[in-house]
Order: sequence, then C-alpha cells, then structure tokens
Amino acid sequence: VQLQASGGGLVQAGGSLRLSCAASGLTSDRYGAAWFRQAPGKEREGISCISSGGPKYVADSVEGRFTISRDASKNTVYLQMDGLKPEDTAVYYCAVRMWTPSRITSRLQDFCATPDYWGQGTQVTVSS
Repeated sequence: VQLQASGGGLVQAGGSLRLSCAASGLTSDRYGAAWFRQAPGKEREGISCISSGGPKYVADSVEGRFTISRDASKNTVYLQMDGLKPEDTAVYYCAVRMWTPSRITSRLQDFCATPDYWGQGTQVTVSS
C-alpha cells in the first residue's frame, strides 16, 4: 500500500491550500482516511477523518476552516484548508485504517486514530 500526499507549500495567513492523498494497493474500499499534522516540538494531532460510508470528523482546532472529502473512484482523499493561520504550520500526513467488523468504534475519530498505513508527509507553512 502506498499513500502519496501532495499539495503543501508556503501561503500567507488567510490563504488556502488543498492537500491530496492518493492511495494505491488497497485491497478494499472500506476504510477510514485521515489527516494528521505535526508541528515542530509538538505532538502529532489528528485533525480530520472520513469513512467510506461518508461520516466525517473534524477537530475543533480546524472546524469551520478545513474540509475533508474523498473521491472513491480515484482512491483519493482531499483536505481543503481555508483561512490558514500561522499556527497551522506543520507537516501534514495522510493515513488509512482498513475497516473490519472487529474494528467498529463508537466514535469515528477513535477508529482513525490508529492507522494501518501512512503517507510521507507534506509541509505546510503559513506566514504571518
């Protein structure tokens, strides 16, 4: 399985970026896809997740500014980031957790918190 993340870059505060994560080699289309980020000196943070059935989770820190979506036909997940702030500066990672009946959780964010596969990360830098 390979996850190829792209779309990062340098943007001014208030600007927008769209990250993409293209998955290949998956054996099923039933999975949760998530975006994490890690800023220098900080712990990795799960910011958004989308299930194959459509439900989404968005962390409070990005609620109202970031939107996750997926194109099942392309096995690609997107993160539209609007209203970017300097504190959004981080390396952003996409990740996938495969769904099985034994992995059902009551909250989507819990399901996505322990991925099976990780992408390579893409740097997002927001200047003030």
